Parts: sequence; structure tokens; C-alpha cells
Amino acid sequence: MRRIYFYIVLCLLLPLSGWSQASSIGGTVQTEAGTPLPGATVIFKGTYTGGSTNEEGLFQLKADFSKGPLTLSVSFIGYETQELPLSESDNALTVILRPSAVLDQVVVAASRVEESIGQVPVTVEKLDQRQVEQITTPDLVAGLGRFKGIDVSSSSLLTTSFSTRGFNSSRAERVIQLADYMDTQIPSLSSNFGNLLGMPVLDVASVEIVHGPASALYGANAFNGVLLTNSKDPFLDPGLTVRVRGGTRNLLDGQLRYAVKLGERVAFKISGGATVADDFIANNQEATSALIEPSNNPVGSAAGYDAVNRYGDVGAITFGSTLINPATGVSYKDRNGAPIATPAALVGKTLFLPGYSERELLAGDEKTNSYKVAPSLAVLLSNRVKATLDYKYTQANTTYQSASRYRFLNGGAHQGRVQLEGRNWFVRAFSTHDLSGKRDAQGDGSYNLGFLGGFLQNQLVPGSAVTYGQRYVGTYLGTLANGLRDGQGADASIQAAVNAAAPTQLQPGTPEFNDARNRIIHDPTPGQGARLVIRSVLNEGSGQYTLKNSFADLTVGGAYRQFLLGSDGSLFEDTKDGERITNYEFGAYAQASKTLFDEHLKLAAAGRVDRFQNFGTAFSPRASAVYSLGSDKLQNFRVSYSRAFRAPTQNDQYIKLDVGRAILLGNVRNGFEGYTTGLTRQLPGILAPARAAELAAFEYSGPALKLEEVNSYEVGYRAQLAKKLYVDVDYFYNTYNDFIATQNFIGNTDGSRPTAAQIATGASVRFQSPVLASGAANDTRIIQIAANVDQRVESQGAGLTLSYAFAPALTLSGNYSYNDLITKDFKAGTQSFFNTPRHKFNLGLDGQALDRQLSYNVNYRWADAYLYESTFATGTVPVAQTLDAQVGYTIKSLRTTLQAGGSNLLAAPNLQVYGAPSIGRIGYVGLLFDL
Repeated sequence: MRRIYFYIVLCLLLPLSGWSQASSIGGTVQTEAGTPLPGATVIFKGTYTGGSTNEEGLFQLKADFSKGPLTLSVSFIGYETQELPLSESDNALTVILRPSAVLDQVVVAASRVEESIGQVPVTVEKLDQRQVEQITTPDLVAGLGRFKGIDVSSSSLLTTSFSTRGFNSSRAERVIQLADYMDTQIPSLSSNFGNLLGMPVLDVASVEIVHGPASALYGANAFNGVLLTNSKDPFLDPGLTVRVRGGTRNLLDGQLRYAVKLGERVAFKISGGATVADDFIANNQEATSALIEPSNNPVGSAAGYDAVNRYGDVGAITFGSTLINPATGVSYKDRNGAPIATPAALVGKTLFLPGYSERELLAGDEKTNSYKVAPSLAVLLSNRVKATLDYKYTQANTTYQSASRYRFLNGGAHQGRVQLEGRNWFVRAFSTHDLSGKRDAQGDGSYNLGFLGGFLQNQLVPGSAVTYGQRYVGTYLGTLANGLRDGQGADASIQAAVNAAAPTQLQPGTPEFNDARNRIIHDPTPGQGARLVIRSVLNEGSGQYTLKNSFADLTVGGAYRQFLLGSDGSLFEDTKDGERITNYEFGAYAQASKTLFDEHLKLAAAGRVDRFQNFGTAFSPRASAVYSLGSDKLQNFRVSYSRAFRAPTQNDQYIKLDVGRAILLGNVRNGFEGYTTGLTRQLPGILAPARAAELAAFEYSGPALKLEEVNSYEVGYRAQLAKKLYVDVDYFYNTYNDFIATQNFIGNTDGSRPTAAQIATGASVRFQSPVLASGAANDTRIIQIAANVDQRVESQGAGLTLSYAFAPALTLSGNYSYNDLITKDFKAGTQSFFNTPRHKFNLGLDGQALDRQLSYNVNYRWADAYLYESTFATGTVPVAQTLDAQVGYTIKSLRTTLQAGGSNLLAAPNLQVYGAPSIGRIGYVGLLFDL
């Protein structure tokens, strides 16, 4: 990787030969009404020589006719691209652009080559620069939910993931997200934090979203879709743009882009942004699902319960028939010396500690922010070859949800890229290094809220050898026993125990609490501290070449990807300061396409072979056909078949995370054996020798992980009717084999099946890492792994988009999405994570008026209620209704646009991830300067 960087940088620094003696081309770009179009792109087709029009619509380019005639291509958002053949110098050109149809849009993500959206063989959405500017959410990805078939999942204000066609999550491990074809995932987490590592929003030229499998061209994990963000070219779009906004929740947002041409062959740009606001805080007090905490009690139980957004509310003891003194292990006695019977309301229940809310653990740290800077240097080695050197640094304070809730402080990533490209080929390499704040004990860094709450309970009471958790349990049981001994009655004694124990927990806001919290969040020691360390690396190199001839268009390419995983033992099975875990994959692909019948029929076939370090070799094919009706080809029917593979995430392969109620382990070695969690409901009686044979009914055995496979069938229709009505409808049917889900079971951490004696020992601490007991290691645990489901899983869905342009000042649009998980019955202990509303729709209005000085957009979104499953929390996400809007007015003489808008303006419930906060109203006003 370093050699590639060195070679490209050397090329950039070498003396470059001069241009050929050049003539010039110039003129004006305007609308049919004669209005100048500033910012129109003017470029010689097949080259990188170009520029843009000034505020009066004027342009001038140097032109080299020494090798023959040239074709001038002129484009502008919302207008048809015009191509003018030229054979000599002409500085008095007048180029008239006409309003375009949607089908005139050009996309590259669907087939990795340029093609009109009408002839794309799969479902794809494209946002142009104006649509990107209309997004009202602070994060770009969070605003994509207004489009057909796209679901977004927000863990907090600035942390959002996306998905298409079901199986959403806060991690979005079934899709890939690219910025100029660089993967924007945080390597340690196999997850994208919204647009955190994407490009600054003012540098976004377009966004393309491919729905469904795309592994045939993009490799594994392009399983449910691809999001590609394309940046602006500094040669074609120079100038200074600044945007500032302020709004509710103390929102402050500043974005900047500056691009300049340094002569004819070198261009430089730098873009960046800073966003600060008060974050939304999760506060779900519903009981954690029994799938996650099998021993949980209902809300309001006198024995306490494990709440979704309370941390450290761990199960301490399970009540038997008599009350046991935890200090002595002997039953409490009544006045006659007989054991005190446990009240019937508590027998068989678990006593849970009260724990702490998310707000209490944050202790005033409720700000979220994101800072980003991205410089880029581009050099034309010739008018057909360009070299680019990019760097990106991003840092954020935010909250992220996965197996727990994590608070990221000063977390982020570095990313660098080098690239050589021609009009039909490229070679590129990039490297991403993630970080979670300073690794020393004093610097602010990221931490696990679940660990923080649990380890607070393990702190010693000052001047005592007893922990706060032990004191709580002792006070509760002692008060309960005393009340029963004194004849107070069961209900009164239980209430007295609750009242007496409550203040014995370490109290938030006290000096003792603050000192303990500060110590724990800075301690990365596994089993002792909550500090999360991520220091992983993703390296990738890739190349592609496209050959067009009279027989067919052929594209070939390949890529190599390497992960170096490091967490100092806080997330993966690595060790502090030890070597990173190495994992790799590589692949090659080819695609051929052919047009027939005067380009009315387009046939295409693609295939990719990938090799994985842990999973062998896989082949991903795609075949498609598009038929266009009419001489203008404005009605297009498409059909496609594709097979894709999903590699288990790096976490699925190498995680080692003790979350208290269970330990999460990677599953790429020899598999696991144990017993299903249903066994816990039969303890301790089933461990008696006389019932030993019954254990066999609860046996679990599972092999190591394999690749997940999907076979997808899609049909669709896309049309522009009467130049005003746009229609896009699609239907898909997917079948999954070796579906990857989670599996909970009782087992030994080395993968072996525990003996009855080991189960009994584990049961004494409820198969948990001991919070109240000694720190002795317990190898028999409730274990959670990623595992393949040995059953066929089916899903289907459909989508419809309608858009009618009454006039430039008014376009009415709407879309509807349907998703259905056909398979309903999964094996015991398995969660599907479908996490998708069955029905969802959007209604929108937008337009431009007053010679494009006034612009506006309004969008209403409705999403059905659905079951949300995750390893952290499982429950129902209620119906969501949100209203977003923005209005802008441009003062042309000042080159300034006044903006006002907001998301979820009615402050309606807007929960997207169960266990995360509802994303409420954000309103803002701002200024956009475009110089």
C-alpha cells in the first residue's frame, strides 16, 4: 500500500509535458427563455478538459484540435445535456438547454459504468445536487428515508445507517456505503456512522442508491444495496461555497468548500464541516425482552427489572423457597429458629439492582458534534488521464447502538486515497484508520454504557470490603427478613425492603459516583473498565477497465481488501498493545452488455469470484434485460436475477465482548456445543442424577459460520409519460440460504459442551460475569454468537414512485414501499433482525419560482409499526409520522441564499431503533454563500 502511495505521489511531482498549442472555445449557456445559467458544466467529451460558466452564463476553454474534431458537452441540473461537434475555434457559441426528463439522468452505481437511468437493469435512486441541498436532517444519510424503499435507522442525532429491502439495523452490515468508491465504514465496527466518513455535504455532486444485491460488481456485503456519493470535480466546479445554520437544540452547523484551478493542469479543493447540537437521550423504561434477559421481571416488579435504557440493573440473585443471607450462605431464621420462607410473590424471581439511566451515566455530557476536513489535489497528466490524491479526517462525539449503547468521544477516522484514472479505466488504493479517542488513561475516549453501569455496582463502599451491589442486596434481604420475622406481612415487608435498599446504591451526582465514573470510563482493562478502544485499519486496492466495441461492451475489474483489527481486548479477541488480527478477501469481476433492435433491448451479464480468508471461494452472478418502448425510449421494462453473498462482519468473526447477561464470541473456528437457554427454566432440578437423561432434549450444536447467500428476482417498469409524469415500480422476491442470525445458548467459552457440574456452577451466578460474587473466572456462560440458520428464509417487496411536474414552480411526488418477511417461524433462540415496516409512504412538494430565486420542498413520511430485534434490545417500534420542509430565497446580487427549514417539524414520535431515542424536531435558519 505504501509503495502505491509513493508511486502516485512521485508521478504528481514529476515535471509534466506542456499542452499542445491550443485554440479556444467560448460562449454562453442559457435557457430557452434566454436566461443565463451560471454553474453549468462545460467539458470536452472523453477528456478531463472542462470548466463551468460564470454568473453571466459565460465560459471559455482551451481546445486542442491537432488530433481532430472535438465534442463539447454542456450540462446543468434539471436540463438536458447538449453535445456540440466542433472542428475549429469558436468563441461566440450560444448553447440553449431545455428542461430534462428524469430518464435523462446518468448513473454509474448500478453497473459501474455510465448509463441512462432508463436503461438501468435494477432499481436505483439518484439525488442530484439540488436534491442533496434540500435534505433537512443534520446528517445526509438520515434524510434518505424520504425516498422509495430506503429505510434509515438512527442511534442518535448524528449516527444513522441505511438499508433497502429489509433486515435493517443500526449497523447496516448488509449494505455498503461508498464516497467516490471509498468504503466509509468504521473498520472496527463494520458500520457506517451516517455520513461521518463520507464527503462534506457541500462537496456532494450526487448520491446514488442501488436497491438489492450488487455483489456481482461490488463483492460481498453489497447484499441489500449500495450507496454511492460522488464528489464535485475541482476542475469543473471551482469557487467558494459557505453554509451556516443555527437552530433548535442549540444546533450550530458550518460547511465550507473551496476549489481552485492552479493553471490548466492542476486543481485543488478543500471541504469540511462542523456540526454541534444537543443530542437526544434514550430513555426507554420498558422491560428488556426475555429473549435477551430470560430471567427478567415485568415493569413495576417489587424485585426490580432490567429496563432497556437502564444500565447496571443486573440480576443479582434468584429467590428460592427460603431467604438466604448472601454474606453467610445460610437461611435467615424466624424467632423459632426455622428458615424464613420467601414470600410467594418472589419465589423463582430474580432480584435486579436499580441501575442508572442513560442521562445519569452521561453526567452532563449530552452534546453531539462532528468535525470533518477533506483536502484533495488533482493533476491532469494529459487531457485523458487524471491523478488524484485525497485525505480525509473526521472526529465526532456521538452515541452508537450495537450490542450495547456506546458513547464515542473524539472518535473518528483518517482516510487517504491515491487514484489514477482515464475515461474508461482506473486504478486506486485507499486506507482507513479508525480511532476512539486518546488511548491514555487521562484523555477523553469512548466507552460502553452497559459496562459503566455494571462496574459502578462493583465499586467498594468506602471503608468496607463490600461493593455497592452487595450492600444493596444485603439491605434488601435483611430488611425483608426482619419484616417477615416481626410479622409485618409479605406485602409490607417487600415494600420496606425496596425503600430501605434504594439509597444504598451508589448515588448519581455524588463525589463518590463522579470519581468512580471517571475512573471506569478511562480504564480499558477487560472485566474492569468501560473504555472502548478501536484502532483497526482497512486497506483496499482496486482497478477497472471498460472496453467498448461493436459486438459488446466489456468491463473487467478486481479488488483486494485487508482488515487489521485492533481493540486492546475491549471488543475483539486481541490483547492490549498486541498484534492486530489480520483478515483479508479479494475478488475479480467481469460484465458484458449488448444492445439489440436499434438499442431498444439491452442485455447484460456479470459475474464475480471472491476468495475469503475464513470462508473459501464464492461466485456471484447477475443477468438482466431492459426493453425500451417507443422511438424516444421513455417506457422501460426491466427484469434481473442476481445471487449475492454476505460475509459475516468482523465482529461476527472475532468479537469477544462480555455484556454481563451473556458473552458475545466470534464464530469462525470449530463451532460450539452446549444447551439451549430453555434449560434455565428447568434448573436446578434437571441437574439431579435421576433426570440426567433429560438434558439431551436441550442440546445445542452449531458449526462455524459460513457465507450467507441470497437469490434475488426483480421486475420493474420505469417511464416518463407526457414529459411530466414519472413512474417507477418494482417487485422483488428473495430467498436466503445459510441466513446469518444470532443464537443464544449455554456453553463453555472454548466451544465445548458443559458438564452438569459446570452448569450448576454457572447457575450459581446466573451464567453471568459475577457482579456480586468474587472475580473468579467462569467458563460456563450464556453465549451469544452469529450462526447460520439451517432453513430457507424468504422475503418479498414492492415499491412505487410517482412524480408529476405541473410547472417548474410545482412538482408533486409520492412513493410507497412494501416489505414482507415471508418466513415467520425461526428456530428457538434465533432472531431474524428483519426490522422493517411492512408499509411506508412519502408525499412531497417542491419547486422553484421567481427566476429560480425562490425554492422550497415539503415532505411527509408515514411508516408502519414493526418489531425491531437486536442483541441489545427487542421491542416494537411504533408508527412514525414526520413532516420536513425547507424554503430558500436567493439574493443574486449578493450571491447569497436565505434558508429556513427543519425535520420532524410537528415533533411527532420518531423512533427508528428500539433502544435508541426518538429523533425529535430540529428547526433551523441559515445562509448559503456561493462565490
